[in-house]
Order: sequence, then C-alpha cells, then structure tokens
Amino acid sequence: MTDTNASRPQPAFPKASDLSLEEKASLTSGGDAWHLQGIESKGVPGYMITDGPHGLRKTEEKTGAVDLNESVPATCFPPAAGMASSWNPQLVEEVGRAMGQECIQEQVAVILGPGVNIKRNPLGGRCFEFWSEDPFLAGHEAVGIVSGVQSQGVGTSLKHFAVNNQETDRLRISARVSQRALREIYLPAFEYIVKTAQPWTVMCAYNQINGVHASQDHWLLTDVLRKEWGFTGIVMSDWGADHDRVASLNAGLNLEMPPSYTDDRVVSAARDGSLPVDQLDSMAQGMIDLAAKAAPAMSRTDYRYSVDEHRDVARRAARESAVLLKNEGALLPLDPNGTVAVIGEFARTPRYQGGGSSHITPTAVSSFLDAAGERGAKVDFAPGFTLDDEPQDESLTSQAVESARKAKSVLLFLGLPEQEESEGADRTNLDLPAKQLDLLKAVSAVNPHVAVVLSNGSVVSIAPWRDQAQAILEGWLLGQDGGRALADLIYGDYSPSGKLAQTIPMDLADDPTMLNWPGEEGHVDYGEGVYVGYRYYDSFHKPVAYPFGFGLSYASFELSDVHVTARQGNTATVSVRVTNTSDRDAAETVQVYVAPGKAKVARPSHELKAFRKVFLKAGESQEISIDLDERAFAYWSETHAGWRIEAGDYGVEVGTSSRDIAATVTISLPGDGKRLPLTEWSTMDEWREDPVGGPIMERMEALGRSGELPELPIDNASAAIFLASMPINSLFVLMGGNGSKLTNYLLDNYAQATHAA
Repeated sequence: MTDTNASRPQPAFPKASDLSLEEKASLTSGGDAWHLQGIESKGVPGYMITDGPHGLRKTEEKTGAVDLNESVPATCFPPAAGMASSWNPQLVEEVGRAMGQECIQEQVAVILGPGVNIKRNPLGGRCFEFWSEDPFLAGHEAVGIVSGVQSQGVGTSLKHFAVNNQETDRLRISARVSQRALREIYLPAFEYIVKTAQPWTVMCAYNQINGVHASQDHWLLTDVLRKEWGFTGIVMSDWGADHDRVASLNAGLNLEMPPSYTDDRVVSAARDGSLPVDQLDSMAQGMIDLAAKAAPAMSRTDYRYSVDEHRDVARRAARESAVLLKNEGALLPLDPNGTVAVIGEFARTPRYQGGGSSHITPTAVSSFLDAAGERGAKVDFAPGFTLDDEPQDESLTSQAVESARKAKSVLLFLGLPEQEESEGADRTNLDLPAKQLDLLKAVSAVNPHVAVVLSNGSVVSIAPWRDQAQAILEGWLLGQDGGRALADLIYGDYSPSGKLAQTIPMDLADDPTMLNWPGEEGHVDYGEGVYVGYRYYDSFHKPVAYPFGFGLSYASFELSDVHVTARQGNTATVSVRVTNTSDRDAAETVQVYVAPGKAKVARPSHELKAFRKVFLKAGESQEISIDLDERAFAYWSETHAGWRIEAGDYGVEVGTSSRDIAATVTISLPGDGKRLPLTEWSTMDEWREDPVGGPIMERMEALGRSGELPELPIDNASAAIFLASMPINSLFVLMGGNGSKLTNYLLDNYAQATHAA
C-alpha cells in the first residue's frame, strides 16, 4: 500500500475575516447532500463527507439527494453492537485505521461516526450502531475509531450530540433529563473522546434537550463542548437537524447539512447585528481549518488500500465480538469431523449489519456455510425458515427436524430479520420471530445437543427458551466476514472472548425506562435518572438473564492477589493477577467497578470504572495494574454544579462481569473538601457537619446550657428530630423569639468566621 501519510505541498488557505459576508455564509452550509461548500476562487475545496460508522458508506452519486442503497464497495466491519462486546480498544483503533485508509482512497474527508449514544432502552431501533448502556465502556472503546481514523489524516464525526436514544419522533422530541443524568450517563462518552482524541467534528442530534433543539443549544455546543471540554473542531448538524441557521450559528453550530439554501438569511443577520460578525467569522474559520486539515490526505489521489488486509481486520474484529452465553457439557467447540445439522437461513444468508444510513455495500460477504465448506467440515444444511413475515412453511420444519434427528449435534442460527432493526423506527418487543422459536422447540425435541447462534443488533429475550439449547453464542451483527469468524470460534480455532456491553433482561417489563418509553405529546421523561441498564438491575437486585460484562470462554481463568492502594488526590491503583488455568490459549477481561459507601445522594450500587482485556497462553499468569482517577469516585452534584467526591469508604470490586466479582477491597478517601456556604436555609444538621459551622453550633449550645443564650429543646426527643432537618430560619416555629435570636447568632458568627478566613 502507498504511505497514507505522504502528501503533496498544500496551498495556503484564506482567513475567514478576509472573505465577504456571502462567502462566509456559504461555508456554513453544505455544497450538496455529501459535500462541504468550497470557494474555488479562494482555494477552499468542497471535500466529501459521508456516512459510517462501521465502514464507509459513500453514495455512488457525486451530488444530489441522500441515497441509502447505492454505495461504493467498502469493508463492512462489525457494527458497534458487536465491536462493543470485544472490550478491546486496541482492536477498535485498528478498525479505525483501516476505515481511514478507505476514506483516503475514496476521497472522503470526514466519515460520520462513531455514534456513542447510550442504549437507554433495548428497543431502540438504532442500538446496533451504538456501543453500550455504560458511558465508560462506550467512550473508552469508541475512542479507538476516532484516533484510528484520524491517524490517517481523515476526520471523524462524533455523534449524535446529545441524548439521542430513540427513533420514535426523533426529529423533534424533547428529552427531559436531569443535569445529573446528563453528566453521569449521557455526556461522559462524548466528553472522554473529545478530551482524549479531539474528533475533527461533532454531529449534533435531531432531538431537543429540555426543550431546546440540540442544533440551537448554546449551553451544549459552546459552554460545555467548547469552553468546558476544550473542543477545537467544528459542529455539524445531523441531516436536517438545523431549523434556524442564525440561531444555530449563534449557538456554536458551524455547518448545516444538507444545504437549505438560506445563505441570504445569514448575511442579513450579520448585517443587522442579530448574528455578530465575529461569531460568523469563528464558525466559517472552523470550516476553513477543517478543509486545511483534510488537504494532505485528500491530495493522495493515487492511494489504494489492501482489500484483503482489511477483510482480515474485519474477521479478527468479528471473532472478538461474539459472546458465549451458555455452553453446557462443553458442546462447543464442535468436532469438524462430526456430522452437524446446520439449520437456519442466517447460516446461508447472514445478517451482518443494520438498516438505514449506515448500510454498507461490502467488498465481500462470508456466510457460515461458506466458511464451513472452505474448511471441509461435514454439515447438513436446512434453511428452517424464511426471513420474511410469512407464516412458517411446515415443509421447512420437517426438513430441519429430520436433519437434526440424524446429526450428532445441531447449530441453529436464529435472529432478527433486517426489517426489524433499522434507523427510523424502534422495536416493539424483544422476542425472536415466533416461527423461529417454534422451530427451536421442534428441533430440540429430537436432538438435545443444540447450539443456538444469534444474529441481532440489540438484545433479544433469551430466558423463555434457553433451556431448549445446550449452548448459546450471541453473534450480534458481525460485519462482512462474520461467517468465517463464527467458524473460527465454533470449530475451536479460537476461544470466544466477548463480554456483554448490554444487560440481557429477563423481561422487557423489568427495564426501568419502560415507565417513560417512548414518551408522549412531544416529550420523553428520563425519569429513571442515572439508573440505566445494570446500574438499575444490580442496585435493586433484579434478576437478569445475563448480566452486563458477562461472557464465557473455552478456557478457565482465576483472578487472585487483588490489591487496591489509595493514592494522593482521591485516586487509586488496582493490581490483580490473572491466570489462565486451562490448556487453551484465550483472553479474559478484568473489570473494575467502584461501589460508593454511604452517600448524600442516591448512587448506583456500583459502576464500571476500568477494564483490561488480557490474552494469556495456556497456564500463563500475568499481574496487571490499573489506575483509577478521581472521576472514578465522583458523582455530579446539581447543588455544587460540578463533580463531587465525598470523604469516606469506597469498595473497589474486581471481577469478570457486574455480577461475577472475584474480590472487593475497601479504601478510604479524603474527599474533595468542597462545601457550600451556610445560609439561613441550611439545616441544623448541615450546620453541625460543616467545619466552620460545627464549632459555632457547639459554642451556641454551650452558651445555651450556661443561660447566656436561649437553649435548644434537644432534651425533647420529638423536638430534636424536628430540629435536625429544620432550616435555621425556622427555629422560631419551636422557640418563638428565642429561635430568631439563635438564628441571628449563627449567621453573625459565621459571617465573622468566614470573613476572617
């Protein structure tokens, strides 16, 4: 391959301040559906930007409307639903590098992805494009796409900023969500990636957040993204998400896509002062800077990537994405020389990606049947069912049952047809199609040695039928070479190493978000707050089919010698020995959760704060060390409008899933020492607990006992309970005028103490 970093000398680009108002306005809107607006006379090119996020979806049309079907061939890597289960950021970055190389060949300056919106509810129609129910995992994996693509001199677009968690009414619905839930659940993945990898662009969401369209939200796009997090790139709209260009430019949106042909409104606003010229300059300059960054890579018009090398990356990524959920009697891996009944149309017609704007035309596609044939495995195939909504053909059932009856074991490929998971519509249930489940029942009745292989972009109900399967391999959507990857795992060339990035519940009704899903009358309440996914299930001891972080292996592992050392500044270091206790080479993922002790706010029982995937040869042992920063112990305080770490004990849990904890070590942290000033509205208990107010309270009580001040009625048990939670400006309720004297004493002495300090 040609060196992707080699480039020709680039011309100088103009400054926005040197352009006319009309030229500046033109830069802040697309040239067409897939191109930036260039200014040929000033040397600003109109580069192409196009869809991702798990491969390049470049429309065959050079200009014109959005076309989701016709695109140039590109490697279809596993969508995020699969890649997230790899828990392997290094592998994700390798995928990102390959995607960047394909962008160079196809002259695409920015690829639209990754999408790191939280899987708030498993019915979300776009869950296959998003990474996890957990923001830490989503951010620390998806950052690899950003760093990998951009290492090739091509930009990414981190999306959809923010709180885009459903397809129902997505173009206009208002997500009503608390500041704490925003900061702890819905923003951290964006924050981490921005601060760590500086994506060239961020794409705003369609929806409103607390009544304000994301494209017009100054707090979101400027105050948080740019000023607080230090973002230096440009913000673009999702396609059609900009409804008022002037309001959006003022909020910090650089680019409207596709163009609405309303440059005249921008120019008029700049002339009448409703859009400050320096703000327009800033937004236009961002577009010029973006073009300048892309110019070196876009000059490599002779570059060609290796299709075979990228196909190998896709295969390795798919191998690490599959999750082994059940394997009774070590049914898997299968003996390639034993007769196997392969049943299910997905074995022949793989479901490897979702529908909508991310739909890629792959360079090649491998099915499991193709892969089994390549290795000479003995299989007897029966389609079992069709992938449409038509009633079951009983002749297909009979054929499948007869095949299963004659075989030593059965591989039954089940899943969701593509039309059930697509951008633009949410699912209505978690069930597999009834005809597939009926087939499973019939097949397992004649052969108990059934291994189910699943194809789906979000979780499906497993608990109702899992007793009919001896093994279950969750294949998610594995990209174009998923067939070979599945064969690698099923026949034992490699051990499964995937871990669930999404809890599989017992029943959809168990999910706390169902109380407010998918909303009503133009809004959806995020009433569950921070209790999303395992944070809810684990905190409230709800049974689940399979917990977050779960995944079996053909190997066995032991975690031992767990030590946690508290460090300066509310940080800690975790060390653990990981031992492969089997005769197979394989990988285990060490997961670290932080369990806060007694807190002043409601906190989940524990939260993922670190992980490390460790590859070990048979019998090998390795000690690893993982650092926990201050954010690992913090919560967002709405009162303080910032992150808070309370002093006290914290449990550090080390395990292999959120419910498989090998060891818990308790450490004590000093906290951040933050406190709010005391006022007349502070309670008696808050005064007692305050380092300044506490001694003042003690002196006041002593003076009360000596008769120099009115005495608090603390000998009365009922009154003492009432006093504890009473703001000091209400002491008169119990004590009349004497209460007001005590209120004034506290406030006067506090003012003197804090002034002196």
